[in-house]
Amino acid sequence: MEQSFLNEMSGPEEQVSDYLTKLGLKWVYQSPVFLYDDRGRPRVWTPDFYLPELSIYIEVCGSERFNYAYRKRMYSKNGFLVVFIHFYKEKGKWKNYLVKRIREIEEQRHSEATKIIDGLSL
Repeated sequence: MEQSFLNEMSGPEEQVSDYLTKLGLKWVYQSPVFLYDDRGRPRVWTPDFYLPELSIYIEVCGSERFNYAYRKRMYSKNGFLVVFIHFYKEKGKWKNYLVKRIREIEEQRHSEATKIIDGLSL
């Protein structure tokens, strides 16, 4: 992990970055994404982590007071795959949840690609 990020990351974000590194996954901290909100207004948001090899973002949810459901809806509407880790709820379970969600996303992508390829007439 680069030293410059240590001052910016919350405790839960540091734990997630350490775990991603332990898994051997390359990650980018707060890589900006351009999207449109529910009123069609352009916005730039910065999910906590981006996994470039998987094209998946991770949002570390640190508070019940923040409207993560809205964020999730806007990311989905704009075609971004984002795994939301509700750290304050899942302190002991978030690692398994993260790996499970990444696996589910990759299996879904594989299934969709197979359908497309099988539908091609060569």
